[in-house]
Amino acid sequence: MRSPEASPPPRPTVRCAVLAAFLAVAGSPCLAQSQAEFTSCLARLQPAAQRSGVRPDSYSRHTDGVQADFGILDKLNYQPEFRLPIWDYLAALVDDERIVDGKAGLARHADVLQRIQAAYGVDPATVVAVWGVESNYGRITGKYPLVQALGTLSCFGRRQGYFQGEFYAALRILQRGDIAPDRLNGSWAGAFGHTQFMPATYERLAVDFDGDGRRDLVDNSDDALASTANFLRKGGWQSGLPWGFEVRLPAGFDPALAGRKNKRPASDWAARGIVAVDGRTLANSGLADGERTAILLPAGVRGPAFIVTPNFDVIYGYNAAESYGLAIAHLSDRLRGGPPFATPWPTDDPGLSRAERRELQTLLAARGHDIGAIDGMLGDKSRVAVRLEQSRLGQPVSGRGGQKLLQALRAEGDAQLPAGR
Repeated sequence: MRSPEASPPPRPTVRCAVLAAFLAVAGSPCLAQSQAEFTSCLARLQPAAQRSGVRPDSYSRHTDGVQADFGILDKLNYQPEFRLPIWDYLAALVDDERIVDGKAGLARHADVLQRIQAAYGVDPATVVAVWGVESNYGRITGKYPLVQALGTLSCFGRRQGYFQGEFYAALRILQRGDIAPDRLNGSWAGAFGHTQFMPATYERLAVDFDGDGRRDLVDNSDDALASTANFLRKGGWQSGLPWGFEVRLPAGFDPALAGRKNKRPASDWAARGIVAVDGRTLANSGLADGERTAILLPAGVRGPAFIVTPNFDVIYGYNAAESYGLAIAHLSDRLRGGPPFATPWPTDDPGLSRAERRELQTLLAARGHDIGAIDGMLGDKSRVAVRLEQSRLGQPVSGRGGQKLLQALRAEGDAQLPAGR
């Protein structure tokens, strides 16, 4: 948080903030003004950074010449965990590719994962599931230089006090030399490395598992996986306790009883007629009668239902979104050889795996749409193309790519759009 005696950083005028964000034109007077405000803001933040442990020479070395990235301000209010239907979210995060890659990772890192489990009490599948969801097993760790991104968020937009703390932490990481400046890149919000730690979390919980003297979450997967296990342990992980599992609700179950925070003994849910989805009693599914549990209904009573334990809350603490927690929990089960959810999602248009998203993009491109890279990410260009095709096919025009659109385009084959579309 911002120190009480520190002056608040300058804010750009609304006009300049908008123009700088959307019209990053070299030589623009408004952009120049905003960059000047950013430089002034960094100067104002230096005393607070110094009080947090950043030496003046280090602050200057890592911030001199840094330019604001106004493009990240648009991302500040958008988080897909809270916007995508959960069946879309999970279809991409827990797909066949991620399961196959995760099982390969379990085998490849079996020795270190066993040692991590012995040290921190967290099972390999859970650690690897976090790795898979956070960075696709180290393949996608983020492209934003953290000093630039966190510096921008420290000076503009909302939650500046929070981002200032992360900004100072990133500078302390560089000052200690654990990670080289050109390697400290991550998400627009500042998370970095194989398992996407925020800088302040790194300072508290990252570990040097291989003993080389550096806590390197960027280029050292051993350190990253062990640090993740340490995060979960510090969050209260209970070794041997399942995160939860899918259950079958009795007829007439009151959804008001559900909710992650509405904890009850497992025996209470059992008395209400809740059983595991395969028909086993809760006690026979690994839960003690007195275990404090909750019922999770991510899509209401018509969709899959889950009983969750305190270990689910620990996973939730990694990113504070139930859909995110469920993705990690379910992926960990699939890595252990578990089945997909037994209860279908309450939709007639299920979500797409990443392979299916790439197929959809390929079909859209074959019809003349400019969708950019075929990467399985249904971004703005893909959504524009999806809307056009939905309109042409007489489907509801939502911009959402689902099974209905994919199957309709498959049925048409490689037909091209009419000339002039």
